[in-house]
Parts: sequence; C-alpha cells; structure tokens
Amino acid sequence: MKHIVVLTGAGMSAESGLKTFRDANDLWEGHDVMQVASPEGFAANPKLVFEFYNQRRKQLLEVQPNTAHFDLAALEQDFKVTIVTQNVDDLHERAGSTNIVHLHGELLKVRPVNSTNNILHWSKPLNLGDVDNNGNQLRPHIVWFGEAVPMLDKAVSICNTADILLIIGTSMQVYPAASLINYVPDNTPIYFIDPNPALSKSKNITVINKTATEGVKLFIALVKS
Repeated sequence: MKHIVVLTGAGMSAESGLKTFRDANDLWEGHDVMQVASPEGFAANPKLVFEFYNQRRKQLLEVQPNTAHFDLAALEQDFKVTIVTQNVDDLHERAGSTNIVHLHGELLKVRPVNSTNNILHWSKPLNLGDVDNNGNQLRPHIVWFGEAVPMLDKAVSICNTADILLIIGTSMQVYPAASLINYVPDNTPIYFIDPNPALSKSKNITVINKTATEGVKLFIALVKS
C-alpha cells in the first residue's frame, strides 16, 4: 500500500471559516504575531495571549471540517495516509483521519508553563490562575516563534517514507516546516495545492492551482487513475 504524506497549512482550514495565520501586514487578528505567539509576548502580556487563544479556541468550536478534510480521511481506504499539519485545529481528527502529527501544537490542549509534558485537553477559556495538579500555571499547547518544534524529527522520519507527497495550503515560508519537502526520497511525486502556489511545476512537482476543497478532489482523481 502506497504511503501518502500530506503536509497541510492554514489554507487547508480556510474554507471551514478559520482565518489564515497572518495577513499581508504581518498581523494576526490585528495583533503583531510576536505579541501573541512568542515566549517574549507571553512574558510581557499573558492576559493578551490568553484572550487571543481563547477567541481562537471559541472560533474553532463553532466551525466544521470541510470536504477536503473528509476527502483526505477517505483516502485511508486505499492508501496509507499520514498528515503532518502546521495547523493547531482539530479538523483533521473530526473528519476521521487517524494518523496526524501536529507540528505547531494543538489549540484544544494546554500544558504547564514549566514543562512540555502533562498535556491536558482544554476546550474552555484559559486564564491566569488556571493551574495543573502541581500548581503550575497552564499555557496554550502551541509552539511559539523561537521555541523548539518537538515533533519535527518524527515528521522528518515520516517524510523519509513517502511514496507521494501532497502539500496543501501553505506558503512554504514558515521554517522548519517548509524544509520537510527536502526529506522525501528522490523523485518522489509531489503535488502542491494552493490558489497562490509557492512552488513551480517541475519534473516531479505537479501544481494544482485550486483551493483545498477543489484541489484535493483533483489530486484523488490523479492518484486513483
């Protein structure tokens, strides 16, 4: 059974109603990303960071997976499928995909400020004073700018085993996630789905200039033909 490795970014969830990470002015929901997505920002204004992620968490609970999420889940009937996502939402899980690696953490989880362990599920607002069983303040389980990416080595190992690489809705500008394309075996077929693709067509790269919902259907038709 062929192994399809799927790298997904913000464009994967955009059609579900989740906004992409940042706009052209490097702002995220009106905030400088370093204010709400860095250890320094958290140290300077934890209340702002908590409120920011509380709003993101609330929004996530109000949206649903789109057809691209469901189509990727259905691919598991015919292929081994591993999804490596930059997204912190749980839409892949809700659509039924069973093998998912979250590079940048998960919005519906929290952890103590002093540890990367003791990860807890969390769907309500998170505030100053919310602590774990040992009295440690909890923080969003999100990989912020400047922090290590704990799942990166696992993602590299997964890419090493790809028979097909599918990239959906990412700018290919956020590192180290963008470097994963370099870890698939030589001559692995690569499909890139994005309405504004950051890659160009080449010998082994097929560009599908579509949104996720349209592009995934085209990709499935190609690999099943």
